[in-house]
Amino acid sequence: MESRTTTGAIDISADARVNKLHGKAVGLIGVLFLTMTGAAPESAMLGNVPFAAGYGTGIYAPAAFVMATIVLVIFCVGYTTMASQVSSVGGFYSYISQGLGREVGMAAGITSLACYSIFEASLYGLFAYFGNLWLATNLGINIGWIWLAMAALVGAGILSVRDIKLSAKVLGVSLVLETLVLLLFGFAVLLAHKGTSLSAASFNLLHVTTAVAAQKIGGTAIPAGAAAVGIFMAFWSWVGFEMAPNYAEESRDPKRIVPLSLYISVVFLGVFYTFICWAGVSAYPNQGAMLTQAVNNSGDFFLTPMRQFVGPWGAQLMSLLILSSSFACGMAFHNTASRYLYSLGREGVLPSQLGKTHAVVRSPHVASIVQSLLAAAWILLFAVFNGFNNPMNQAYLGIYTLFAVLGTGMLLVLQALVSIAIWNYFRKNGGGGVFKTIIAPWFSFFAQIYLVYLLVSNLVAFAGTSAFANAIPAIGLVVILFGLAWGFILKRVNPRGYENIGHMVNE
Repeated sequence: MESRTTTGAIDISADARVNKLHGKAVGLIGVLFLTMTGAAPESAMLGNVPFAAGYGTGIYAPAAFVMATIVLVIFCVGYTTMASQVSSVGGFYSYISQGLGREVGMAAGITSLACYSIFEASLYGLFAYFGNLWLATNLGINIGWIWLAMAALVGAGILSVRDIKLSAKVLGVSLVLETLVLLLFGFAVLLAHKGTSLSAASFNLLHVTTAVAAQKIGGTAIPAGAAAVGIFMAFWSWVGFEMAPNYAEESRDPKRIVPLSLYISVVFLGVFYTFICWAGVSAYPNQGAMLTQAVNNSGDFFLTPMRQFVGPWGAQLMSLLILSSSFACGMAFHNTASRYLYSLGREGVLPSQLGKTHAVVRSPHVASIVQSLLAAAWILLFAVFNGFNNPMNQAYLGIYTLFAVLGTGMLLVLQALVSIAIWNYFRKNGGGGVFKTIIAPWFSFFAQIYLVYLLVSNLVAFAGTSAFANAIPAIGLVVILFGLAWGFILKRVNPRGYENIGHMVNE
């Protein structure tokens, strides 16, 4: 039967009525594979660095990654302190519920679900764009991007209803391969004898707000950049690391593994991203050549120097691994969205069928199927209103970019809320220390709010002027307010479900 913890949370570890996930299924390495693949190193570098450099801060793009590393390490101080106290598959949803109340927690649960559901759809847009490009270039065939996106969605859905160990293995192989090919690129640039423009000035934090100036280089008009673009794209590259607490119930020692995996993810990715970004912006003889490539042909931003410094085989390998990277990243987001659905279902705030687990492999199979349908709906709705025939405009600039901006904006709001929730939780329950539970959370709160301000105030630079782009702040606000309203409704019509909101833990 369930029991209450000292902080009022409901411990369901001994309650046979509650369907539980596969306990002790993965260790530290498994959790790292599941979360760091969500950050998708190759997708982050090939998709974000050209945009950050060409339309943001040019050769100073690496400085934005240095700044992001520092800010996210401080965010992790409070986040890991909370993770060491609360073991819940709900992640942000549970932490905010226990720190700021059930209504705000319900808003966080619905918003978290929307974020990761959107992120999955976003990555299949990237997969479809590069898949269409690879098939056309190498085989001379043109398969519509919508079919490639749906194929990736179905494949990830099938793998995700299986045991979590299988997901960890698939994602682990992808993570190792894409990390190795990016390191090959980085060291090839570093060791090149000519044709590069390596400079330590790229790491100077004093230039993190130095935007690209409007100029004409040869026949290319370079538009004025926005420093916010460089900064925001750096932070977007980490999205996925924060998913570690969602695997607490399935890890062998969650109070140790989850905090450790968070720190390892942030620090490793920080050093790695900064190095690869530096290699990317330095792989050209001068900034003019680099900006021209970023603006005219961002898809080949990494592939051209890879072909030059490593060889055609290296560029071909990188082209193939961007497909596995974007697929694996979408699958990682699928797993997290499924676990949010599962958590909301077993707590009784969404239909209880979502809280069921598979009789054999203990996966949240019902929630996984529903998430596949949600991701398909996101993709199809966008395509119906925007078209099916242009992979660049619809799959890459549309689904990948616009969905990423929408999801990341909402995620930053959640990270700001979770920072305040952590402070309030320890203020009420004690424990931790001044830096871990007061200074770090409040610093993180203001940092995340500043990033949201950068996004909203520079929305045209990030997302363009389409109707969907203009509606991004409104869509995010509607999702948050819907979740908040649902919390108040549950309080009146389903008191038992209301009591459970974000409070089921497995100790």
